[in-house]
Amino acid sequence: MVKATTVTPAEKHDEATLETPDMGNSLTPELLLAGIRKTRLVAIVRGTDGAAAAKAALAAMEEGLRFVEIALTTPGALEAISEVRAAAPEGCFVGAGTVLTVQDVDRVAEAGGQFMVTPSLAESIAESARRGIPVLAGALTPSEAYEAMNRGATAVKLFPASIGGPGYLKALRDPFPRIPFIAVGGVGLDEATGYWEAGAIAVGLGGPLFGDAGSGGELGPMRERARGFVGLAAAFDRRSAAESLR
Repeated sequence: MVKATTVTPAEKHDEATLETPDMGNSLTPELLLAGIRKTRLVAIVRGTDGAAAAKAALAAMEEGLRFVEIALTTPGALEAISEVRAAAPEGCFVGAGTVLTVQDVDRVAEAGGQFMVTPSLAESIAESARRGIPVLAGALTPSEAYEAMNRGATAVKLFPASIGGPGYLKALRDPFPRIPFIAVGGVGLDEATGYWEAGAIAVGLGGPLFGDAGSGGELGPMRERARGFVGLAAAFDRRSAAESLR
């Protein structure tokens, strides 16, 4: 049986503190991990229109979502990433989702993407790590989670989390307490707290946050949902801080 202490890639992040780096430089893995730990939220835009996706991403940032990925399956995703990078509020960062190949990493980096997200154990994990680009690597099983960290992942994107729910995440963390997990897939307002309680450092918000905003839908309802998620995370942190003082 592999002991958790042999999984070392995440350990180097444990002492990282949240800072806002120069936007002219790449976001480091340490800073991304610290930021995600602090905000507890990663937004995921996937739609049918790159221009609409960019607007949705910027609107989410304006409502307090600091880390937003735009899926490469969205038509015009690279242009959207460039637009968001240029217009993002201070302290907000844009990445790309569904990054699978070395060529994907090339294209996203050229477009200004600041972090990579994969749905699986793709070759893009090791390539991103080689370049020093933060990467959230998709995994579901214990073997996949362990392998993702060995390939240099900044954190593991537990996907699709809805298959096992918070109980599965808790069991997965028992042998791997040092792996930072982000629960993604079917996480809404009613589910987020359960994943945080099970040990997720954050949750990824796709459809439950954006709805059809990434395809040209109204931004108003999405903004309201964004405020709800940000408020929920803040309330969870307040409750956790109060409990730690008891």
